[in-house]
Amino acid sequence: MTDPRRQTWPARPGRSAVNGHGERPRVVVVGAGIAGLAAATGLAERGVAVDVVEQCDHLGGRVGGWTETLSDGSQTGMNRGFHAFFRQYYNLRALLRRADPALTALTPVEDYPLIDGAGRRDTFRGLPQTPPLNALAFALRSPTFRLRDLIRLDAKAAAPLATVSVPETYRLLDDRDAATFLRDIKFPDAARHLAFEVFARSFFARPEALSAGELVTMFHIYFLGSSEGLIFDVANANFDVALWDPLRDYLQGRGVTFHTGTTVDALTDDGGLAVTTATGPLPADGLVLATDVAGLRRIVAASPWLGDASWRGRVAGMGTAPPFVVLRLWLDRPVRADRAAFVGTGGREPLDNVSVVERYEREAAQWAARTGGSVVELHAYSVTEPLDTVRDGLIARMHELYPETVHASIVDERLLHRGDCPRFAPGDFADRPAVRTPDQRIMLAGDGIRIDLPVALMERAATTGWAAANELLSRFGLAGHPLHTVPNHGRSAMLRRLATTGGGSGR
Repeated sequence: MTDPRRQTWPARPGRSAVNGHGERPRVVVVGAGIAGLAAATGLAERGVAVDVVEQCDHLGGRVGGWTETLSDGSQTGMNRGFHAFFRQYYNLRALLRRADPALTALTPVEDYPLIDGAGRRDTFRGLPQTPPLNALAFALRSPTFRLRDLIRLDAKAAAPLATVSVPETYRLLDDRDAATFLRDIKFPDAARHLAFEVFARSFFARPEALSAGELVTMFHIYFLGSSEGLIFDVANANFDVALWDPLRDYLQGRGVTFHTGTTVDALTDDGGLAVTTATGPLPADGLVLATDVAGLRRIVAASPWLGDASWRGRVAGMGTAPPFVVLRLWLDRPVRADRAAFVGTGGREPLDNVSVVERYEREAAQWAARTGGSVVELHAYSVTEPLDTVRDGLIARMHELYPETVHASIVDERLLHRGDCPRFAPGDFADRPAVRTPDQRIMLAGDGIRIDLPVALMERAATTGWAAANELLSRFGLAGHPLHTVPNHGRSAMLRRLATTGGGSGR
Protein backbone atom coordinates (compact mmCIF):
# COMPACT_ATOMS: atom_id res chain seq x y z
CA MET A 1 0.00 0.00 0.00
CA THR A 2 1.03 3.61 -0.58
CA ASP A 3 -0.62 6.23 1.58
CA PRO A 4 -2.70 8.53 -0.68
CA ARG A 5 -1.68 11.43 1.57
CA ARG A 6 2.01 10.77 1.16
CA GLN A 7 3.77 14.08 0.65
CA THR A 8 6.12 14.67 -2.29
CA TRP A 9 8.94 17.19 -2.14
CA PRO A 10 9.74 17.97 -5.80
CA ALA A 11 13.25 17.85 -7.16
CA ARG A 12 14.99 20.96 -8.37
CA PRO A 13 15.06 21.23 -12.17
CA GLY A 14 18.22 20.86 -14.20
CA ARG A 15 19.85 18.75 -16.87
CA SER A 16 18.99 15.07 -16.69
CA ALA A 17 22.63 14.03 -16.91
CA VAL A 18 26.14 15.35 -17.39
CA ASN A 19 26.59 16.23 -21.05
CA GLY A 20 29.49 15.07 -23.13
CA HIS A 21 31.22 18.45 -23.15
CA GLY A 22 33.94 19.06 -20.58
CA GLU A 23 35.05 17.03 -17.60
CA ARG A 24 32.54 15.22 -15.40
CA PRO A 25 32.25 16.61 -11.89
CA ARG A 26 33.66 14.23 -9.28
CA VAL A 27 32.29 13.72 -5.78
CA VAL A 28 33.81 11.73 -2.95
CA VAL A 29 31.29 10.19 -0.55
CA VAL A 30 32.79 9.31 2.81
CA GLY A 31 30.85 6.45 4.36
CA ALA A 32 28.99 3.57 2.70
CA GLY A 33 26.07 3.29 5.07
CA ILE A 34 22.52 4.01 3.96
CA ALA A 35 23.13 7.77 3.77
CA GLY A 36 26.32 7.46 1.75
CA LEU A 37 24.84 4.91 -0.64
CA ALA A 38 21.78 7.11 -1.22
CA ALA A 39 24.03 10.09 -1.96
CA ALA A 40 26.20 8.02 -4.30
CA THR A 41 23.12 6.74 -6.12
CA GLY A 42 21.61 10.19 -6.56
CA LEU A 43 24.86 11.54 -7.98
CA ALA A 44 25.83 8.60 -10.18
CA GLU A 45 22.40 8.47 -11.82
CA ARG A 46 23.02 11.98 -13.15
CA GLY A 47 26.41 11.06 -14.58
CA VAL A 48 28.59 12.43 -11.77
CA ALA A 49 31.80 10.50 -11.14
CA VAL A 50 31.65 9.10 -7.61
CA ASP A 51 34.20 7.58 -5.24
CA VAL A 52 32.83 5.98 -2.08
CA VAL A 53 35.31 5.62 0.78
CA GLU A 54 34.38 3.23 3.59
CA GLN A 55 36.53 2.25 6.56
CA CYS A 56 34.87 -1.17 6.94
CA ASP A 57 35.31 -4.02 4.50
CA HIS A 58 31.57 -4.22 3.88
CA LEU A 59 28.83 -1.80 2.86
CA GLY A 60 25.71 -0.82 4.78
CA GLY A 61 27.19 0.94 7.79
CA ARG A 62 25.24 0.01 10.91
CA VAL A 63 22.98 -2.12 8.69
CA GLY A 64 25.94 -3.99 7.23
CA GLY A 65 26.38 -7.74 7.07
CA TRP A 66 29.36 -10.06 7.00
CA THR A 67 30.26 -13.76 7.29
CA GLU A 68 31.24 -15.57 10.49
CA THR A 69 32.61 -19.10 10.99
CA LEU A 70 30.88 -20.92 13.85
CA SER A 71 32.39 -23.44 16.22
CA ASP A 72 30.79 -26.29 14.26
CA GLY A 73 32.80 -25.19 11.21
CA SER A 74 29.85 -23.77 9.30
CA GLN A 75 29.79 -20.29 7.83
CA THR A 76 26.82 -18.04 8.38
CA GLY A 77 25.74 -14.45 8.04
CA MET A 78 26.11 -11.99 10.90
CA ASN A 79 25.03 -8.39 11.41
CA ARG A 80 24.29 -5.87 14.13
CA GLY A 81 20.79 -7.09 14.66
CA PHE A 82 17.17 -6.87 13.65
CA HIS A 83 16.07 -3.86 11.56
CA ALA A 84 12.48 -3.07 10.60
CA PHE A 85 11.86 -1.69 7.11
CA PHE A 86 8.57 0.14 7.57
CA ARG A 87 6.32 0.80 4.58
CA GLN A 88 6.58 4.57 5.14
CA TYR A 89 10.35 4.47 4.58
CA TYR A 90 9.74 5.81 1.09
CA ASN A 91 13.21 7.17 0.37
CA LEU A 92 15.01 4.10 1.71
CA ARG A 93 12.76 1.88 -0.36
CA ALA A 94 13.45 4.03 -3.42
CA LEU A 95 17.15 3.36 -2.87
CA LEU A 96 16.67 -0.39 -2.50
CA ARG A 97 14.46 -0.52 -5.61
CA ARG A 98 17.40 0.59 -7.74
CA ALA A 99 18.84 -2.92 -7.50
CA ASP A 100 15.65 -4.79 -6.55
CA PRO A 101 12.64 -3.14 -8.24
CA ALA A 102 10.09 -5.51 -6.70
CA LEU A 103 11.78 -5.46 -3.26
CA THR A 104 11.99 -9.24 -3.30
CA ALA A 105 14.70 -9.04 -0.62
CA LEU A 106 12.10 -7.86 1.92
CA THR A 107 9.56 -10.12 3.60
CA PRO A 108 6.58 -8.93 5.67
CA VAL A 109 6.44 -9.56 9.41
CA GLU A 110 2.72 -9.84 10.01
CA ASP A 111 2.86 -8.94 13.68
CA TYR A 112 5.26 -8.07 16.44
CA PRO A 113 3.84 -8.52 19.91
CA LEU A 114 4.84 -6.34 22.86
CA ILE A 115 5.04 -8.14 26.22
CA ASP A 116 5.58 -6.44 29.56
CA GLY A 117 6.96 -7.76 32.83
CA ALA A 118 3.49 -8.79 33.99
CA GLY A 119 2.91 -10.83 30.83
CA ARG A 120 0.44 -8.39 29.31
CA ARG A 121 0.54 -8.51 25.55
CA ASP A 122 -0.15 -5.85 22.94
CA THR A 123 -0.28 -6.47 19.22
CA PHE A 124 -0.55 -4.43 16.03
CA ARG A 125 -2.16 -7.21 14.00
CA GLY A 126 -5.50 -6.39 12.44
CA LEU A 127 -5.61 -2.69 13.29
CA PRO A 128 -7.38 -0.27 10.94
CA GLN A 129 -4.84 1.50 8.79
CA THR A 130 -6.50 4.91 8.81
CA PRO A 131 -5.49 7.36 11.56
CA PRO A 132 -6.85 8.05 14.13
CA LEU A 133 -8.90 4.85 14.02
CA ASN A 134 -5.71 2.81 14.28
CA ALA A 135 -4.70 4.51 17.53
CA LEU A 136 -8.22 4.29 18.96
CA ALA A 137 -8.53 0.58 18.13
CA PHE A 138 -5.09 -0.12 19.59
CA ALA A 139 -5.97 1.69 22.81
CA LEU A 140 -9.38 0.08 23.24
CA ARG A 141 -8.16 -3.48 22.82
CA SER A 142 -4.90 -3.07 24.74
CA PRO A 143 -4.69 -4.71 28.17
CA THR A 144 -2.58 -1.74 29.29
CA PHE A 145 -4.94 1.00 28.12
CA ARG A 146 -8.51 1.23 29.37
CA LEU A 147 -11.35 3.45 28.22
CA ARG A 148 -11.14 5.54 31.38
CA ASP A 149 -7.43 6.11 30.60
CA LEU A 150 -8.44 7.55 27.24
CA ILE A 151 -10.90 9.90 28.93
CA ARG A 152 -8.29 11.02 31.46
CA LEU A 153 -5.75 12.08 28.85
CA ASP A 154 -4.97 15.79 29.06
CA ALA A 155 -6.08 16.87 25.60
CA LYS A 156 -4.38 20.26 25.74
CA ALA A 157 -1.06 18.82 26.86
CA ALA A 158 -1.39 16.05 24.26
CA ALA A 159 -2.17 18.50 21.44
CA PRO A 160 1.31 18.15 19.86
CA LEU A 161 0.53 14.51 19.05
CA ALA A 162 -2.23 15.65 16.70
CA THR A 163 -0.51 18.69 15.23
CA VAL A 164 2.94 17.43 14.26
CA SER A 165 4.92 19.57 11.85
CA VAL A 166 8.70 19.57 11.42
CA PRO A 167 10.58 21.63 12.55
CA GLU A 168 7.86 23.32 14.63
CA THR A 169 7.28 20.23 16.79
CA TYR A 170 10.95 20.17 17.77
CA ARG A 171 10.93 23.87 18.58
CA LEU A 172 7.98 23.28 20.88
CA LEU A 173 9.10 20.08 22.58
CA ASP A 174 12.79 19.43 22.11
CA ASP A 175 13.76 20.91 25.47
CA ARG A 176 11.61 18.30 27.27
CA ASP A 177 12.26 14.60 27.68
CA ALA A 178 9.85 11.95 26.47
CA ALA A 179 9.11 10.53 29.92
CA THR A 180 8.07 13.95 31.26
CA PHE A 181 5.87 14.60 28.23
CA LEU A 182 4.04 11.30 28.70
CA ARG A 183 3.46 12.04 32.38
CA ASP A 184 2.21 15.52 31.55
CA ILE A 185 -0.42 14.21 29.14
CA LYS A 186 -1.48 11.63 31.78
CA PHE A 187 -0.60 8.67 29.59
CA PRO A 188 -1.26 5.52 31.68
CA ASP A 189 1.81 4.01 33.32
CA ALA A 190 1.33 0.46 32.04
CA ALA A 191 0.86 1.55 28.44
CA ARG A 192 3.75 3.99 28.73
CA HIS A 193 6.14 1.33 29.96
CA LEU A 194 5.13 -1.05 27.20
CA ALA A 195 4.30 0.66 23.92
CA PHE A 196 6.10 3.97 24.29
CA GLU A 197 9.26 2.65 25.92
CA VAL A 198 9.58 0.01 23.21
CA PHE A 199 9.42 2.74 20.57
CA ALA A 200 11.66 5.13 22.49
CA ARG A 201 14.36 2.52 22.64
CA SER A 202 14.40 2.37 18.85
CA PHE A 203 16.57 5.45 19.38
CA PHE A 204 18.79 3.46 21.78
CA ALA A 205 17.76 5.66 24.68
CA ARG A 206 15.47 5.45 27.65
CA PRO A 207 12.47 7.82 27.58
CA GLU A 208 13.99 10.15 30.17
CA ALA A 209 17.02 10.64 27.88
CA LEU A 210 15.04 11.06 24.64
CA SER A 211 13.73 14.33 23.26
CA ALA A 212 9.95 14.67 23.49
CA GLY A 213 10.09 16.25 20.03
CA GLU A 214 11.68 13.10 18.67
CA LEU A 215 9.14 10.85 20.36
CA VAL A 216 6.13 12.84 19.15
CA THR A 217 7.48 13.02 15.60
CA MET A 218 8.12 9.29 15.68
CA PHE A 219 4.56 8.61 16.84
CA HIS A 220 3.33 10.74 13.92
CA ILE A 221 5.50 8.87 11.40
CA TYR A 222 4.49 5.39 12.50
CA PHE A 223 0.96 5.84 13.79
CA LEU A 224 -1.05 9.07 13.74
CA GLY A 225 0.44 10.53 10.55
CA SER A 226 0.50 7.53 8.22
CA SER A 227 -1.94 4.95 6.95
CA GLU A 228 0.88 2.56 6.01
CA GLY A 229 0.45 0.92 9.41
CA LEU A 230 2.94 -0.38 11.94
CA ILE A 231 3.56 -3.66 10.17
CA PHE A 232 6.96 -3.79 8.55
CA ASP A 233 9.23 -5.87 6.35
CA VAL A 234 12.57 -7.48 7.16
CA ALA A 235 15.49 -8.50 4.97
CA ASN A 236 15.05 -12.18 4.12
CA ALA A 237 18.81 -12.82 3.93
CA ASN A 238 21.82 -11.30 5.63
CA PHE A 239 22.04 -7.60 4.82
CA ASP A 240 25.09 -7.90 2.56
CA VAL A 241 23.50 -10.60 0.41
CA ALA A 242 19.97 -9.20 0.37
CA LEU A 243 20.61 -5.47 0.06
CA TRP A 244 24.11 -4.14 -0.39
CA ASP A 245 25.86 -6.55 -2.78
CA PRO A 246 23.13 -5.96 -5.40
CA LEU A 247 23.29 -2.19 -4.84
CA ARG A 248 27.08 -2.25 -5.15
CA ASP A 249 26.71 -4.00 -8.52
CA TYR A 250 24.14 -1.42 -9.61
CA LEU A 251 26.40 1.49 -8.66
CA GLN A 252 29.53 -0.02 -10.15
CA GLY A 253 27.59 -0.34 -13.38
CA ARG A 254 27.22 3.44 -13.25
CA GLY A 255 30.90 4.04 -12.73
CA VAL A 256 31.04 4.32 -8.93
CA THR A 257 34.38 3.28 -7.42
CA PHE A 258 34.40 1.79 -3.92
CA HIS A 259 37.39 2.11 -1.60
CA THR A 260 36.55 -0.23 1.29
CA GLY A 261 38.84 -0.78 4.25
CA THR A 262 39.99 2.82 3.82
CA THR A 263 39.89 5.56 6.45
CA VAL A 264 39.67 9.25 5.60
CA ASP A 265 42.17 11.20 7.69
CA ALA A 266 41.23 14.78 6.81
CA LEU A 267 39.93 17.13 4.13
CA THR A 268 42.24 19.52 2.30
CA ASP A 269 41.66 22.55 0.10
CA ASP A 270 45.12 23.41 -1.20
CA GLY A 271 44.34 24.45 -4.73
CA GLY A 272 41.47 21.99 -4.89
CA LEU A 273 39.22 19.96 -2.64
CA ALA A 274 40.43 16.49 -1.66
CA VAL A 275 40.18 13.83 1.02
CA THR A 276 43.38 12.37 2.40
CA THR A 277 43.74 8.65 3.04
CA ALA A 278 46.63 6.30 3.78
CA THR A 279 46.79 5.43 0.09
CA GLY A 280 46.86 9.05 -1.07
CA PRO A 281 44.50 11.94 -1.78
CA LEU A 282 41.24 11.70 -3.68
CA PRO A 283 40.47 14.99 -5.46
CA ALA A 284 36.87 16.12 -5.69
CA ASP A 285 34.57 18.86 -6.87
CA GLY A 286 32.23 18.02 -4.01
CA LEU A 287 32.11 15.93 -0.86
CA VAL A 288 29.43 14.15 1.12
CA LEU A 289 30.42 13.28 4.68
CA ALA A 290 28.13 10.37 5.54
CA THR A 291 30.02 8.93 8.49
CA ASP A 292 28.92 8.11 11.99
CA VAL A 293 29.07 10.82 14.65
CA ALA A 294 32.58 9.97 15.83
CA GLY A 295 33.88 9.88 12.27
CA LEU A 296 32.38 13.26 11.45
CA ARG A 297 33.80 14.85 14.58
CA ARG A 298 37.25 13.39 13.85
CA ILE A 299 37.36 14.49 10.20
CA VAL A 300 36.15 18.02 10.97
CA ALA A 301 38.64 18.34 13.84
CA ALA A 302 41.44 17.31 11.47
CA SER A 303 40.32 19.87 8.85
CA PRO A 304 40.65 23.22 10.66
CA TRP A 305 39.93 25.27 7.54
CA LEU A 306 36.38 23.90 7.25
CA GLY A 307 33.58 26.05 8.64
CA ASP A 308 33.41 28.79 11.22
CA ALA A 309 33.76 28.38 14.97
CA SER A 310 30.01 28.14 15.53
CA TRP A 311 29.50 25.33 13.02
CA ARG A 312 32.58 23.45 14.17
CA GLY A 313 31.33 23.70 17.73
CA ARG A 314 28.00 22.19 16.73
CA VAL A 315 29.75 19.25 15.08
CA ALA A 316 32.04 18.79 18.08
CA GLY A 317 28.99 18.84 20.36
CA MET A 318 27.21 15.97 18.61
CA GLY A 319 26.72 13.07 20.97
CA THR A 320 26.13 9.35 20.76
CA ALA A 321 23.39 7.34 22.41
CA PRO A 322 24.25 4.98 25.26
CA PRO A 323 25.79 1.71 24.08
CA PHE A 324 23.73 -1.34 23.25
CA VAL A 325 24.31 -5.08 23.12
CA VAL A 326 23.23 -7.63 20.54
CA LEU A 327 23.60 -11.25 21.66
CA ARG A 328 23.02 -13.84 18.95
CA LEU A 329 22.78 -17.45 20.12
CA TRP A 330 22.90 -20.59 18.02
CA LEU A 331 20.93 -23.16 20.08
CA ASP A 332 20.95 -26.94 19.68
CA ARG A 333 17.17 -27.23 19.79
CA PRO A 334 14.31 -25.19 18.35
CA VAL A 335 12.10 -22.67 20.05
CA ARG A 336 8.39 -23.36 19.90
CA ALA A 337 6.90 -23.15 16.44
CA ASP A 338 4.41 -20.46 17.47
CA ARG A 339 7.08 -17.99 18.62
CA ALA A 340 6.91 -14.70 16.73
CA ALA A 341 9.79 -13.57 14.56
CA PHE A 342 10.15 -10.47 16.73
CA VAL A 343 8.87 -9.53 20.19
CA GLY A 344 9.37 -6.21 21.94
CA THR A 345 9.56 -6.33 25.71
CA GLY A 346 9.03 -3.90 28.57
CA GLY A 347 9.87 -4.30 32.24
CA ARG A 348 12.21 -7.22 31.57
CA GLU A 349 15.59 -5.53 31.91
CA PRO A 350 18.07 -5.87 30.39
CA LEU A 351 16.06 -7.43 27.54
CA ASP A 352 14.44 -5.00 25.10
CA ASN A 353 13.53 -7.35 22.27
CA VAL A 354 14.02 -10.90 21.05
CA SER A 355 14.10 -12.26 17.51
CA VAL A 356 13.88 -15.82 16.23
CA VAL A 357 16.17 -15.24 13.29
CA GLU A 358 15.38 -18.37 11.28
CA ARG A 359 11.81 -17.13 10.93
CA TYR A 360 12.96 -14.56 8.37
CA GLU A 361 16.69 -14.78 7.51
CA ARG A 362 17.83 -17.35 4.95
CA GLU A 363 21.24 -18.13 6.45
CA ALA A 364 19.80 -18.73 9.91
CA ALA A 365 17.00 -20.84 8.44
CA GLN A 366 19.54 -23.01 6.62
CA TRP A 367 21.54 -23.53 9.81
CA ALA A 368 18.40 -24.35 11.81
CA ALA A 369 17.16 -26.80 9.16
CA ARG A 370 20.54 -28.56 9.05
CA THR A 371 21.02 -28.82 12.83
CA GLY A 372 17.50 -28.88 14.23
CA GLY A 373 18.30 -25.86 16.37
CA SER A 374 17.30 -22.21 16.52
CA VAL A 375 19.06 -18.87 16.11
CA VAL A 376 17.85 -16.42 18.75
CA GLU A 377 18.89 -12.77 18.98
CA LEU A 378 18.55 -10.70 22.16
CA HIS A 379 18.91 -6.91 22.35
CA ALA A 380 19.68 -4.67 25.31
CA TYR A 381 19.74 -0.87 24.99
CA SER A 382 21.25 1.79 27.25
CA VAL A 383 23.74 -0.68 28.63
CA THR A 384 25.74 0.44 31.68
CA GLU A 385 26.55 -2.85 33.42
CA PRO A 386 29.53 -5.16 32.72
CA LEU A 387 29.04 -7.22 29.58
CA ASP A 388 29.12 -10.55 31.43
CA THR A 389 26.28 -9.32 33.63
CA VAL A 390 24.29 -8.14 30.61
CA ARG A 391 24.86 -11.43 28.78
CA ASP A 392 23.72 -13.51 31.74
CA GLY A 393 20.72 -11.25 32.26
CA LEU A 394 19.66 -11.54 28.63
CA ILE A 395 19.87 -15.33 28.70
CA ALA A 396 17.90 -15.46 31.96
CA ARG A 397 15.17 -13.32 30.40
CA MET A 398 15.12 -15.57 27.32
CA HIS A 399 14.59 -18.58 29.58
CA GLU A 400 11.80 -16.73 31.37
CA LEU A 401 10.05 -15.65 28.17
CA TYR A 402 10.72 -18.85 26.19
CA PRO A 403 10.94 -21.66 28.78
CA GLU A 404 11.74 -24.25 26.11
CA THR A 405 15.21 -22.71 25.82
CA VAL A 406 16.13 -23.56 29.43
CA HIS A 407 17.45 -26.98 28.44
CA ALA A 408 18.98 -25.85 25.14
CA SER A 409 22.75 -25.83 24.80
CA ILE A 410 24.48 -22.89 23.15
CA VAL A 411 26.39 -24.17 20.11
CA ASP A 412 27.95 -20.76 19.53
CA GLU A 413 27.30 -17.12 20.27
CA ARG A 414 28.29 -13.63 19.21
CA LEU A 415 28.03 -10.60 21.47
CA LEU A 416 28.29 -7.16 19.88
CA HIS A 417 28.72 -4.10 22.08
CA ARG A 418 28.42 -0.83 20.18
CA GLY A 419 28.03 2.83 21.07
CA ASP A 420 27.99 4.63 17.73
CA CYS A 421 24.33 5.57 17.25
CA PRO A 422 23.41 9.28 17.25
CA ARG A 423 22.02 10.87 20.39
CA PHE A 424 18.57 12.48 20.33
CA ALA A 425 18.57 13.97 23.80
CA PRO A 426 16.47 16.93 24.95
CA GLY A 427 17.88 20.14 23.53
CA ASP A 428 19.95 18.52 20.77
CA PHE A 429 17.81 19.51 17.80
CA ALA A 430 18.64 23.23 17.61
CA ASP A 431 22.38 22.61 17.44
CA ARG A 432 22.31 19.52 15.22
CA PRO A 433 24.20 20.25 11.97
CA ALA A 434 22.13 20.16 8.80
CA VAL A 435 22.86 18.75 5.33
CA ARG A 436 24.42 21.98 4.11
CA THR A 437 27.74 23.06 5.60
CA PRO A 438 29.38 26.52 5.48
CA ASP A 439 31.22 25.31 2.36
CA GLN A 440 28.81 24.88 -0.55
CA ARG A 441 30.95 22.05 -1.95
CA ILE A 442 30.58 19.88 1.16
CA MET A 443 27.41 18.22 2.47
CA LEU A 444 26.56 16.07 5.47
CA ALA A 445 24.29 13.02 5.55
CA GLY A 446 23.25 10.46 8.13
CA ASP A 447 20.58 9.68 10.68
CA GLY A 448 22.21 12.12 13.10
CA ILE A 449 22.00 15.02 10.63
CA ARG A 450 19.16 17.52 10.80
CA ILE A 451 16.63 17.64 8.00
CA ASP A 452 13.34 19.44 8.51
CA LEU A 453 11.12 16.62 7.31
CA PRO A 454 9.15 13.98 9.25
CA VAL A 455 11.66 11.13 8.97
CA ALA A 456 13.59 9.03 11.49
CA LEU A 457 16.16 6.28 11.85
CA MET A 458 17.06 4.49 8.58
CA GLU A 459 14.68 6.72 6.66
CA ARG A 460 16.39 9.84 7.96
CA ALA A 461 19.71 8.39 6.80
CA ALA A 462 18.35 7.72 3.31
CA THR A 463 16.57 11.08 3.09
CA THR A 464 19.63 13.10 4.08
CA GLY A 465 21.69 11.12 1.58
CA TRP A 466 19.33 11.97 -1.27
CA ALA A 467 19.17 15.58 -0.05
CA ALA A 468 22.97 15.87 0.02
CA ALA A 469 23.12 14.58 -3.55
CA ASN A 470 20.41 17.04 -4.58
CA GLU A 471 22.35 20.00 -3.18
CA LEU A 472 25.46 19.09 -5.15
CA LEU A 473 23.48 18.25 -8.28
CA SER A 474 21.92 21.71 -8.18
CA ARG A 475 25.39 23.21 -7.94
CA PHE A 476 26.39 21.24 -11.05
CA GLY A 477 23.26 22.32 -12.93
CA LEU A 478 21.77 18.83 -12.79
CA ALA A 479 18.26 17.75 -11.85
CA GLY A 480 17.68 16.43 -8.36
CA HIS A 481 15.56 13.55 -7.11
CA PRO A 482 12.13 13.96 -5.50
CA LEU A 483 11.68 13.00 -1.86
CA HIS A 484 8.61 11.49 -0.23
CA THR A 485 7.45 11.54 3.39
CA VAL A 486 4.39 11.06 5.52
CA PRO A 487 2.36 14.30 5.70
CA ASN A 488 4.25 17.06 7.47
CA HIS A 489 1.18 18.16 9.42
CA GLY A 490 -1.37 16.67 11.75
CA ARG A 491 -3.37 14.26 9.63
CA SER A 492 -6.71 14.14 11.39
CA ALA A 493 -8.97 17.21 11.51
CA MET A 494 -10.93 15.51 14.28
CA LEU A 495 -7.82 15.10 16.43
CA ARG A 496 -6.72 18.65 15.71
CA ARG A 497 -10.11 19.95 16.87
CA LEU A 498 -9.95 17.82 20.01
CA ALA A 499 -6.42 19.03 20.67
CA THR A 500 -7.38 22.68 20.44
CA THR A 501 -10.75 22.47 22.23
CA GLY A 502 -10.21 19.63 24.72
CA GLY A 503 -9.95 20.05 28.44
CA GLY A 504 -6.94 19.65 30.64
CA SER A 505 -4.50 21.95 32.24
CA GLY A 506 -2.23 22.44 29.26
CA ARG A 507 1.22 23.86 29.65
